[in-house]
Amino acid sequence: MASRIDVSRMQVWRTLHEEDLYPYHDQRLQYLEPGDHAQRMDLCPWIKPHPEMLSVILFSDEASFTRDGVNNLRNVHMWSHDNPHETSVSNFERKFTVNVWCFVFGNKLIGPFVFDNNVKGNAYEVFLPNELPGLLEDIQLMLRRPKYFPNNGAPAHCSRHLRDYLIESFPNHWLGRGGPVAWPPRSPELTPLDYYLWGHMKTLDYETKFDSRAALRDRIFAAAEHIRMASVFVVQFNGFMSLII
Repeated sequence: MASRIDVSRMQVWRTLHEEDLYPYHDQRLQYLEPGDHAQRMDLCPWIKPHPEMLSVILFSDEASFTRDGVNNLRNVHMWSHDNPHETSVSNFERKFTVNVWCFVFGNKLIGPFVFDNNVKGNAYEVFLPNELPGLLEDIQLMLRRPKYFPNNGAPAHCSRHLRDYLIESFPNHWLGRGGPVAWPPRSPELTPLDYYLWGHMKTLDYETKFDSRAALRDRIFAAAEHIRMASVFVVQFNGFMSLII
């Protein structure tokens, strides 16, 4: 702005402050391809007549937890008369990551389940038939049958063998590419895990530092149990529909 109107930077700052203006950062939003809005809207007629459907969708997702946590240095400032020369330590040579999978069914948090590596196609194909049934044992038997499984469009989730498993295990009750109900593309903000769970869980995990992968893993399970006991995890129909639109 200073170069554009040919004035000093200090004059620009003084004017902005005198007008009670404040700087704000852009908010990052999911990019949508042409046609995505229509596909997202197609989900509304399926849910709108039966809002109780949200309580039988088995939302699931994966997230990575790293040693250094979530750091936004743009929001970190040191105020001082003189430069304090503060430093922030990063473990570039001793990094570790914990890949976690969780489910949300109604207002119940299921998991977490920890993968040894990233969730690729083969690992996901093994996980669903071998680990998912055991995780679902926490759900009452009468509630297990009328459930829908959303399968997002990630390449690891779209193999032929995986679709065959979903057709067999969730006949006419799964959502995704090639499924009986199409799950909207580029839709991470439509799931309660991306919209709430991961952010809140990482806030709990990174309150204090840890020095080992085992400590991070223990903290993830403790955070999940804290969220489970707090009973604050609720899927809201109106908020879900407004996000789709």
